[in-house]
Amino acid sequence: MRPAVEALSASFRVITFSLQGADLDSLVQQAVAALDRAEIERATICGVSFGGLVALRFAAQQPARCAALVLASTPRPALQLRRRHQIYLKAPWIFGPVFVAESPLRLRPEIRVAIPDARARRAFSLAAVKTLVSAPISLSTMAARARVIATTNLEADCARVEAPALIVTGEAHLDHVVPVEGSAVYQRLIPHARTVVLAQTGHLGSITRPREFAAIVRDFVEGHRDAAA
Repeated sequence: MRPAVEALSASFRVITFSLQGADLDSLVQQAVAALDRAEIERATICGVSFGGLVALRFAAQQPARCAALVLASTPRPALQLRRRHQIYLKAPWIFGPVFVAESPLRLRPEIRVAIPDARARRAFSLAAVKTLVSAPISLSTMAARARVIATTNLEADCARVEAPALIVTGEAHLDHVVPVEGSAVYQRLIPHARTVVLAQTGHLGSITRPREFAAIVRDFVEGHRDAAA
């Protein structure tokens, strides 16, 4: 997430931390603790992919501390895993490496569109490899979070969101990780939510086109701040 954090930092004070575990309620408490440590009472809460589910639960449980909500490339609030993913969950240490190995094939078409320059693409890929080496993937945590996605229905949480909400998706034909039509469900379920499509991206738009992503978030937050004033 470093590219997104750096781009957002041009307009915001950004507080980020590593999520520990998979239980949504405990992850929300980690976010609360992060705000407490930073002595921040109220903030825009932004979640990407699985982090969007944590951000949504935070907004539902902590309305006084959520000034605005941003969900980017977030799985739908009630998701049925594909058959092969259900198989992966039964033995993550066996099938997890297969899932990881096939990820570049799923993401390659998106990255080629988002980063058309070949040299920039190589630099992006190299940075991703370095990140994997310095912060290895936990297959058991991935499996645990996938189970949360498959067994938790967050539709009721959507109805409890009081803050302005922005749903950011990529283009439907480029996101081969989280179906865009599933993310768009949030606009219907969250009161007064709106959706923005980050062009030329799929699931990874926040890091393949971070400046454009940050501009969308900035315009959303400043627009609501001006309206409130």
